[in-house]
Amino acid sequence: MAVSSMTGFASADGIHDNASWLWEIRSVNGKGLDVRLRLPSGFEALESQVRAASAKALKRGNIQISLNVKEQHSAELVVNQAALEQVMNIASQLSENTNIEKASVDGILNVRGVLEERQVERSQSDKDKLIAEMSVSFLECLDALVVARQSEGANLTSVLLDQMEQVALKVGAIVADPSRTQDAIRIRLKEQVRNLLEVNSDFDEDRLHTEAAILATKADLQEELDRLVTHIKAAKSLIKEGGAVGRRLDFLAQEFNRECNTVCSKSNAGAVTTIGLDLKVIIDQFREQIQNVE
Repeated sequence: MAVSSMTGFASADGIHDNASWLWEIRSVNGKGLDVRLRLPSGFEALESQVRAASAKALKRGNIQISLNVKEQHSAELVVNQAALEQVMNIASQLSENTNIEKASVDGILNVRGVLEERQVERSQSDKDKLIAEMSVSFLECLDALVVARQSEGANLTSVLLDQMEQVALKVGAIVADPSRTQDAIRIRLKEQVRNLLEVNSDFDEDRLHTEAAILATKADLQEELDRLVTHIKAAKSLIKEGGAVGRRLDFLAQEFNRECNTVCSKSNAGAVTTIGLDLKVIIDQFREQIQNVE
């Protein structure tokens, strides 16, 4: 499986009889899966199908789904009986009281309100067929969204692996830094002890050497560097594994940050501190990117 982004957009349209529609799905980052659906009145039956299909295809992201429908309703002419009776009564009274000829059928039907245009209701069978066509269309739209998220995920994969390579280079630079050799540490501590004794000869030289040894042990970065190497391998493995790995990568990013902070705080060499700060920048960039990983 490939890494999938949580960002994407897809649309799909369709026509059935005298109805046309347009599905649109927008997807952005989210901690979990949050599907928000907007359906026009009369098409509520689609909701359960849409939610079930979305939950099956997507694991994380804020998903906005909308359906726009245009229908050209068939119409028929019907007689408004109440209006017809009123017109007939009036026509009859006028005919009896005046010399006006009786109203013709054409004349009566031309009176506003006697004939009305009414929409022909869609039969349940036709509505079921329309819903079925819209469901198929939605699945096509959902598939297109998955493809769009995977395409964006391919770009993310390249960026994330490159960032892990940069992290590995920085960790390697710290490992190889001359200030971490035993000789360099010994010389640095010996110089510090000598400076203290010059300032105050009352210091116990043996005790100073003991304290220096303890500090040297505490300042050792090997455990942190070993864990960073392990985290790099784990991150690369997850990225190549693909699928819904965003949460695990986010956890690893926190571990990266923790180890890097410890390296910077324990470092007693300016060169190592500088590399550690550069490492923090890369890790922050990595963490920003994985916020978009499903």
